[in-house]
Amino acid sequence: MKAGIINVTGYAGVELVRLLQRHPEAELVAVTGRSAAGQKLGAVFPHLADIDMTIQEEVTASVDVVFSALPQVASAPACLPFVRSGVKVVDISADFRLHSAALYREWYGAEHPAPDLLETSVYGLTELDREGISNASLVANPGCYPTGVVLALAPVVKAGLIGSRIIVDAKSGVSGGGRGFSLTTHFSEVNENVFPYSTEGHRHLPEITQELARLRPGYQPEVVFIPHLVPMTRGILDSCYAELVDGALGDPLQADEAIRELYKEFYREEPFVKVVDEPPQTKQTWGNNNCLICPMVDSRTGRLMVFSALDNLVKGAAGQAVQNMNLMFGVPETAGLQLTAIYP
Repeated sequence: MKAGIINVTGYAGVELVRLLQRHPEAELVAVTGRSAAGQKLGAVFPHLADIDMTIQEEVTASVDVVFSALPQVASAPACLPFVRSGVKVVDISADFRLHSAALYREWYGAEHPAPDLLETSVYGLTELDREGISNASLVANPGCYPTGVVLALAPVVKAGLIGSRIIVDAKSGVSGGGRGFSLTTHFSEVNENVFPYSTEGHRHLPEITQELARLRPGYQPEVVFIPHLVPMTRGILDSCYAELVDGALGDPLQADEAIRELYKEFYREEPFVKVVDEPPQTKQTWGNNNCLICPMVDSRTGRLMVFSALDNLVKGAAGQAVQNMNLMFGVPETAGLQLTAIYP
């Protein structure tokens, strides 16, 4: 598989290079980045100096798959020529995740350039739609927050065990905001500080709601989603809370045992989703493609609590993109992604 990366100079783009460099079936043949066009990849990122590639303005080489790591709104126009010409595309931005052009306009403030593709693009959360991804020519890579939230809640939503009201308290490292400069990600502002943001509605909220609703016919989730920025580079921790359906699983002790067994069975064959007995820590996923999930039922209130942790640049971006590529080309899903977390 000959691969190209649009916008290698962002965090997701450069993480893709790290993963594709060790992939047994993929060959990286083109990288773009207009701000660094004409420079050697190793000059921009010295840790990649052994890769003899020049950053171009456009992908001109013959490729089998293109990854777009451009920001939302800018990504769709860059992807269209490849999609229309039959090249497989994995878009890491949000431009093809929402299936409604009106919803896209509402949350991203722009008209979508190809609303027909919103209806046919496949949402690339591999654990929930392998068949769709395997047959897709355009995959919308999930957002980092939605990956953790949807995986955390999928088993109970599909089983009809929770009500519609869901609260998600999410925390992310600074790299989730991208590589561009902003006051809110300035070291002096972030260091020794934690704060919520986008409290009136984060752009990942409609994506979370859309994907949870697709898990069960007629289900209409009402999600309160509050993200927080924490002073670390990588990692996402999602804490999800919901009410169990009355009487569905007995008393809280019985419910706790039943929920844990449900999750373990649901994800039993998954290579990258691990159901754990203790609440996970972001450090346990640093640099790998795993999502760690711990479900439990509060013994006092009987409420469901599910905690999920992942690396926002791997399972939350580049790793998920490679996982999608593997499925699209029929190679082993784990190819290039069997990574151990970096500790400490």
